Amino acid sequence: MARRRKRKSRRRQEGRRILEHVPQYSIESGEDKPVTAARKFIQTEGILPPALLLVKRNEHTTDRYFWAEKGLFGAQYVEENHFLFPSLRIIDNSVEKPTVAAVRSS
Repeated sequence: MARRRKRKSRRRQEGRRILEHVPQYSIESGEDKPVTAARKFIQTEGILPPALLLVKRNEHTTDRYFWAEKGLFGAQYVEENHFLFPSLRIIDNSVEKPTVAAVRSS
């Protein structure tokens, strides 16, 4: 029996594209829960928002978190609701503007 392909949300795809331009940090959770490990890492390293944290839970699972001015969020939520985050609006505007070379003839 053929499996149907899952429909990809355009809004989520756009959010994922925006998050590609945010600094990323990869850490391992160790003994802590992934969100606790992410919070401790942010505190010790003094990371400024916006940032994306990839927390390796075990060899198969990696949790993704977004560090914003408002706090720590799951990356999937941020992908779907990127327009709610002011720091991503700035990145969104700079990503969407096409670079046009102005040629002036004299």
